[in-house]
Amino acid sequence: MIKSSPLWLNNFQLVDYPEALKFMERHVHSIRANQEQELIWCVEHPPIFTAGTSSKAEHLLNSFGLPVYQTGRGGQYTYHGPGQLVVYVLLDLEKRQKDIRLYISTLEEWVIKTLSNFNILAEQRTGRVGLWIKGVNNQEEKIAAIGVRVTKWVTWHGLSINVCPNLSHFQGIIPCGLSEYGITSFEKLGVKATLSEVRTELEKNSPF
Repeated sequence: MIKSSPLWLNNFQLVDYPEALKFMERHVHSIRANQEQELIWCVEHPPIFTAGTSSKAEHLLNSFGLPVYQTGRGGQYTYHGPGQLVVYVLLDLEKRQKDIRLYISTLEEWVIKTLSNFNILAEQRTGRVGLWIKGVNNQEEKIAAIGVRVTKWVTWHGLSINVCPNLSHFQGIIPCGLSEYGITSFEKLGVKATLSEVRTELEKNSPF
């Protein structure tokens, strides 16, 4: 199927989450109306928690006084903050492949390939969306989260990669409802990289 490459937009200053939601919602409608190009938008957010459509109130353990936003993406609770690369992917699946599971798998494989360029071996797990690392004592820890929304076959929201965020904030939630697994980052793994460097590798490896 013939398709053009999406536009890449970078905001490495902190973007307020409500502002990001409004921007994405407007852009989704513009894509549907063929008024705007597909978009991959890389941002950082101030420290916040977000709750997906499957979130449970008891999984918010301690907000630490940070804002908590309800959002229309899939999944449960997650944390966003400085040092985490958030990648919003706005694509028209009607012009690609109308298969949401394939789309999510493609996002995961994209991150796996990108992390491998930093000698980080991330893996998919059946029944657990996101990317996983075998840490100390082979405990599995999440390094990247995925939560998407699809409106009339246009995707929004996307993925986040832990480069060097404050991991202690993840203690305020049961991330993605999975209490038995940990959270990791490039920094925790001893891998030195900037968000800009990770973003550059993502663009090089983009399947879109």
